[in-house]
Amino acid sequence: MTATARPGLEEAERVELTVDAVAPGGHCVARVDGQVVFVRHALPGERVVAEVTELHRGFARADAVEILTASPDRVEPPCPYARPGRCGGCDLQHVAPEAQLDWKTAVVGEQLTRLGGLTDAEVDALGVRVEALPGGSLGWRSRVRYAVDGAGRAGLLKHRSHEVVPVDRCLIAHPAIQELPVLAPDGARWPDADAVETVASTCGDVSVVAYAAGVPTPVSGPEQVREVAAGRDWRLPASGFWQVHPAAADTLVGAVLDLLEPRSGETAWDLYGGAGLFAAALAGRVGDARVTLVESAEQGVAAARANLADLPGVEVVAARVETALARRRVTGPVDLVVLDPPRSGAGAPVVRDIVAAGPRAVAYVACDPAAFARDVRTFTGLGWRLAALRGFDLFPMTQHVELVGLFLPPGA
Repeated sequence: MTATARPGLEEAERVELTVDAVAPGGHCVARVDGQVVFVRHALPGERVVAEVTELHRGFARADAVEILTASPDRVEPPCPYARPGRCGGCDLQHVAPEAQLDWKTAVVGEQLTRLGGLTDAEVDALGVRVEALPGGSLGWRSRVRYAVDGAGRAGLLKHRSHEVVPVDRCLIAHPAIQELPVLAPDGARWPDADAVETVASTCGDVSVVAYAAGVPTPVSGPEQVREVAAGRDWRLPASGFWQVHPAAADTLVGAVLDLLEPRSGETAWDLYGGAGLFAAALAGRVGDARVTLVESAEQGVAAARANLADLPGVEVVAARVETALARRRVTGPVDLVVLDPPRSGAGAPVVRDIVAAGPRAVAYVACDPAAFARDVRTFTGLGWRLAALRGFDLFPMTQHVELVGLFLPPGA
């Protein structure tokens, strides 16, 4: 049972409050009679009327439903579904693009101090500033997975809910995806599907895949889509993982190579390697030296083996990273490590095993600042340091941010 946040505060109650600093998850922090309230659709410094959406022990969640005093960084959301109680996909459409970068930069810093254990001075010394990618804030998303409601209509989910909001267009979707006839009210119905995935690749392939009980079924377009990144051509299933921003793959590869500065003859690990993007980039720098890619997803392993077949120095290991390290399916010595874990982060056992292998440098690609910060604490607790950090806005209009950090051992 959900606990009441303060006596008299009720779900759906409207309260007037002043919004404070940004917080993770697309919220800002506010207080009502000393009680913490996490408010969506608001900006720091604003005076708003907020409607309580959830009550928890120690805090509440709310949506700003009326703006009494607006921030100069507030803009009109371009999408009619980016409103309280509607689509939960875009957290920041009410925020000017430059201010979105400020928002994400502030969240990264807060997580590094609160969860990562770094001092304000250490965070300031990193000089991290979330950088925009080319292409603007709309029309960038090259892979969109729509949920399907009980009436067979494809749409997007409400915030923190399984309720489907039928939409007629998603404005952050790639233009080719926006033109697909998959959405209500005039698009196809999906009575046998749980979800519909749409793909628009960097090579112009456009595909639709329907899912029922997690099983993908091709609907239209090629089953194998083509991508171009890191100076190579890639082929992978339309239902396979690839970065959703068209500029993301090259941006991340560039950042990893800049930070690691790979040298000819150095050995490397690409952990959580997917289709092999970073392994290929490393192989291009280290020559014939061994590069070991570890991936557990069957589609990722197959894509890596197919796409990297021309690189004899690359070995693909099909295993969970923590298992491969613990059972010594990959062994040191190793010079360089690229760590690109899922949203939950690498975790302390993986970090300890990497440190034990003795690389000269680790590049950590992170899609969640909180998980990254927890792993920062583990690295620093083992004597390593976060020597550099870059942030990229791979997901405009949302609260998500991508980080690439460089960890160095003691004395380096």
